[in-house]
Amino acid sequence: MTMDTKTSSVDSDAAGSVTQALDFLNRNIRDYQRHKPVAFQEFLQILNAKPSQILRNIFQSFHDMIQSHVTEIENDIDHSAITKYDTGTLFMEGSDTPYFPDMLFANRFMKQMNYLRHGNQQNRIYVFYGPHGCGKSTFLNNLLEKFEQYANTEEGLRYEVVWRLDVKKLKGPEPSLMRLSSFEKLIQYIDSDSTSTEMKPGSDQKQVQFEGPEPEFIEIPCLCHDNPFLVIPKDQRRAVLDALIKNDEFKWKLFTEKQYEWVFKDEVCTVCASIYQSLLERLGKPAKVFEMLYARPYYFNRRLGNGISVFNPGDRPLRRNVILNQMLQSRINALFQDSNVINYIYSSYAKIHNGIYALMDIKSHNVERMVELHNIISEAIHKVENVEEHVEALFFALMNPEDKQNLKDFPSFEDRIQYIDIPYVLDVTTEVKIYLNIFGRHIESGFLPMVLDNFARIIICTRIGKKSLALEQWIKDPKKYLNFCDEELILLLMEIFRGSIPKWLSDEDKKALDKKMMKKIIVESEEYGKQGLSGRDSIKLFDRFYSKFVKEDRLINMLDLCSFFNKLEEPIRQMIPQGFLSSLLRMYDYSILQQVKESLYYYNEEQIAKDIKNYITAVTNEIGSVVDCIFTKEEIHVTDAFLESIEIRLLSESADEKRRQAMRLDVLKEYTGFTLSHEIMIEGKSIDQTRLFHTLHERYVHSLKKRVLEPFIDNANFRRAIKDFDTEEFKAHDKRIKRDVTFLIDNLVSKFEYSKQGANEICIYVIDNDLANKFKDS
Repeated sequence: MTMDTKTSSVDSDAAGSVTQALDFLNRNIRDYQRHKPVAFQEFLQILNAKPSQILRNIFQSFHDMIQSHVTEIENDIDHSAITKYDTGTLFMEGSDTPYFPDMLFANRFMKQMNYLRHGNQQNRIYVFYGPHGCGKSTFLNNLLEKFEQYANTEEGLRYEVVWRLDVKKLKGPEPSLMRLSSFEKLIQYIDSDSTSTEMKPGSDQKQVQFEGPEPEFIEIPCLCHDNPFLVIPKDQRRAVLDALIKNDEFKWKLFTEKQYEWVFKDEVCTVCASIYQSLLERLGKPAKVFEMLYARPYYFNRRLGNGISVFNPGDRPLRRNVILNQMLQSRINALFQDSNVINYIYSSYAKIHNGIYALMDIKSHNVERMVELHNIISEAIHKVENVEEHVEALFFALMNPEDKQNLKDFPSFEDRIQYIDIPYVLDVTTEVKIYLNIFGRHIESGFLPMVLDNFARIIICTRIGKKSLALEQWIKDPKKYLNFCDEELILLLMEIFRGSIPKWLSDEDKKALDKKMMKKIIVESEEYGKQGLSGRDSIKLFDRFYSKFVKEDRLINMLDLCSFFNKLEEPIRQMIPQGFLSSLLRMYDYSILQQVKESLYYYNEEQIAKDIKNYITAVTNEIGSVVDCIFTKEEIHVTDAFLESIEIRLLSESADEKRRQAMRLDVLKEYTGFTLSHEIMIEGKSIDQTRLFHTLHERYVHSLKKRVLEPFIDNANFRRAIKDFDTEEFKAHDKRIKRDVTFLIDNLVSKFEYSKQGANEICIYVIDNDLANKFKDS
C-alpha cells in the first residue's frame, strides 16, 4: 500500500468519525425546539392544561423551585419548633463548589422562602447577613445556579410575550398607506440579514426565528418578559379564566388568594400595551390582534444578564441607564407610519422584571445600586425618561456586618429589608461534610470513629462560646451529665442544633423540653455563630492538624486532637471555653468504653427469658414447693437458693436479704394485680409482652453488661492478648481468650463501624488509659 493510499484511508476514517459526531449532536441537542415560540391560541391551550405552572410570577416560580429541591427529614424535635431539611439537591448536587447549610440556617431560609407564595413579602430586598468566611457568596451562587437550571426546564418553564407583526396585513391594500421608500428600505433590511441588527450595549432584543417566509414579519420581544396572558385587558381576564380553567382547588386559589392578584391587576409593559392598542385600531378586531401575539419560553441566562443580573462591588454602573434600539425603532415607525405610536425605550431593569437582581456585598458601587432600588422596591416602578417601567423582581444582596453602616443615612430603607442571618456552621455533621468535601472522603479512614466529629465540636464551641441561659433554665442539675457533656452544656446544644435529643437525658429533662423551651433555645441560637473560628480558619486549622498527625501505620486518635489544640497559639486557645477540651475527652472516653462493653457483652436471650419466667412462677409459690412453670414447662424447686441465684442478676451480689424480699413482694403484687388479671387475661398478651417481663429483662441485661468489663480490670492475659491481636504472638494465647478477643474486635467492626485496625487501637487505648477503672462506679 502506497503512502497516498494510507493517507486517503486515514482521511476517510476521520471524515466518518466527524460525520458520526455531528449526527450525534444533531440528534441529541434539542434546546432550540423548546424555545420555539407558539401562537397565542396554542398558549391558551397550554394554560388550560397546566394553569398552576403557566400562571406564575418570579416569586411563585422561585418558591416552587425551592419546594422541588428541598425535603423534610424526620428528627427528634417537634416540627412546630424546628424542622430538619435535606438541602443537598439545592446546594450540593452537581455543584463545583457546594454550600453546606446547617439546620438552623436552613430553617431561617425556608421560613422566608415559604412567604414568597403568600404575596406579602414581595416588595422587599432579602439581605443575607453574616461574618466573613461564613459562605455567603457560595450560598447565593449555588442558589442562583439552581434557579437558572430549573427555570430552563419543563418543570420551571414560564412564557413571555413576543409580537410577530405581519407586514402585509399592516401595510393595507393601498400602497399609499405606507411611504413606499420606507417600506422598501425595511424589506431590503430584512432580506439582507435579519440577524445583524445593530444594538447599543446592553440591548435585550433578540431576532426570533419563525417558520415560513421570514421577510413577511417583524418580531418584537417584550422588553419586560411579561406573561402573554397579561395582554388580555384586565376587565376581561376573570371571565376568560373562568371559561378556560376547570373548577378545582387551583381555580379557587386563583380567584381568592393574594398571591394571584397580579394575574388580574398587572399590566404589560408600555411597548406591548402600545402595540396592542395600535394593532386594535389598525385591524379593528381583537382576534386579528391575537393572531400576531406569540408566547415563547422565558430563557434565563446569568452570563447574558437575561432574567438574572448579578453585580459585584467593583462593577461600574452605566453612565446613562436608558437603552434604545434605533434599527428596530425605525422598523416600527415605518410600519405604523408614526414615530410617536410606540416608543421602544427601556433600562437595564427591564431585563430583570420577573427575574432576579442580586448584589454581591453592599459596598463601593453596590451601595449606589442598593439605594437606587429603594423606589423600585417600594412602588415597583422605574422611570425611563417619560415612560414608566414596571419592575417586579426578586432582590437579593449579601452583607458583611461592617457594611450595614453604608445604609445608615437611609432609615426609610430598613422596612424594605428582610435580613436573613448566615452565621458560621453550628452543626457538627455539617461541619464535617465541609472537611470531607474540601479534603476528600478518604480522610475519614485516617481517623478513629468520633475523633473527626470531635475536631468539628472544638471548632463549633468557639462560635457558641458563652453559657446558654435557656439551657440553664431547662437543665437544673448539669453535673449529673458529666460523662456525656460539659458543664456549660455546649455539647448538648450542638446535639439539638443538628436535630437530635440525646438518649442520655433523663425522662424528666426530656419531658421538660417542651415547645416553649425549644423556641427559647432556637431564639437564643440567633446570637451564636457571629464570632469564633470562621469557615476559612477552620479549614486552615484542619489542614495543619491532618498533615501533622496522619500516619500510615496508625489512626488519628483523641489524644492527638487534644495535644494539637492545647499547643495552638494563644489567641485560638482563648476562644475555646475553659474546661471544654477535658469535658470532651471525658465524654469520648466514656462513650468508647460503652462501645467496648456492648461489643464484649454476649448473652443467650433464650436463657435470660427462661430465668425470668421461672422466677415469676417461683415467687408465686411457697418456699419448699416443687412446681412446673406454666410458661417454660420446666420443673422448679422453689428454694431461697434458687431465687437468690436469679436475684443476684436482677439486683446485685451485694443485695441483702431485705432488698431481695422486697423485690419478691413487688414482683408478686405486679403479677397478680396487673400482669395476670389484666394484661394476660383481658388483653391476651403472652408473658414476654408484659410490663413485668420487660422490667425484669432490662434489669437482668443491665447487670450482665455491668460485669462485662471484668476481664479489662482483672485479667492481665486478656489485656495482653488484645495488644497481641493480629500478630504471631496472638496464636500463643489461651483458646478461650483468643475467642473472646476476636469476638470483641468483630463486634466493634460490625456494630460501630471500626476498621479491624481501629478496633484493635481503641481497645489498646482503653487499656493504656485504664478506662475500665476510671469509670468503674459510673
